[in-house]
Amino acid sequence: MSVLTNIKRKMFSEQATPYVLLLPAVIMILIVVLFPLIFSLYTSFTGYKLTRPDTLFKIVGFRNYVRIFSDWDFWVAFFRTVGFLAVVINLEFLLGLGIALLINKVTWGQRTMRTIMMFPMMFSPILVGFQFKFIFNDNVGILNNALQALGITDAAIPWLVDGWLAMGAIAFAEIWMSTSIFAILLLAGLFAMPKDPLEAAQVDGCNAWQTFRHITLPFLMPFAYIAMTIRSLDVARAYDVVDTMTGGGPAGRTELLWTLIARTGYDSANMGMANAMAYVSIILSIAFTYYFFSKLVAARRYMGGAQ
Repeated sequence: MSVLTNIKRKMFSEQATPYVLLLPAVIMILIVVLFPLIFSLYTSFTGYKLTRPDTLFKIVGFRNYVRIFSDWDFWVAFFRTVGFLAVVINLEFLLGLGIALLINKVTWGQRTMRTIMMFPMMFSPILVGFQFKFIFNDNVGILNNALQALGITDAAIPWLVDGWLAMGAIAFAEIWMSTSIFAILLLAGLFAMPKDPLEAAQVDGCNAWQTFRHITLPFLMPFAYIAMTIRSLDVARAYDVVDTMTGGGPAGRTELLWTLIARTGYDSANMGMANAMAYVSIILSIAFTYYFFSKLVAARRYMGGAQ
């Protein structure tokens, strides 16, 4: 019996060891992630204001959510975020695809080019925001000085003052910072692509565009949808770049969801309303993630990767 007991103890110890080793990480995740999520969800049903701690226990039910759906500023920021996300992601995909195709054709110095391509994504969003805020500054900005020195314009262009120009400047900063994500994943797809279909297309007399349209692009689309899923979550949380470059201005014309949430929660001290907005914006992120995941599954099925 003692031998059998020792064997059972040893088996139990071997089975329990992975869970014991993972326990500290699980505890930290619960403390750092789960507790704030539960607390923020609770406060979204309260009238909690930072300037009045007693309101933390004032339950208002769904009043914050009802007010959100009747708040014009929220819906303007919501649809502006959706439009911004759609434009930025599609431009990043096109530019990333072009960069990946060009680098794939390079036979000398390809490793160096891949390393250089990754530089923009290594900068923090705040640093990128400050960098492009200086570039697009209407008085001392590099871009305006260059345009005037070349004689293209006579007066300074208010890049960060005009609403449409400011959104374009923010989009440019986001695209510059994150196009390399698409380029890296699409280049990995090009490296993994089998040569047999390309050789068969050449034998059948397909030109370069037909080969790209019907063979290369469908093979790359699963990689593209993975990148789109990652970027949809990033862009939906585009706070640092917007807040640094424009602060949501001028007059709220570059206000995105997360800058509106920050302004509501910290400037107006209405944390209950801000958390309700945050959970509505989470639905937006989930919707984009689900859409790109469904497109990923469809692309894999089209290529025969899954049945």
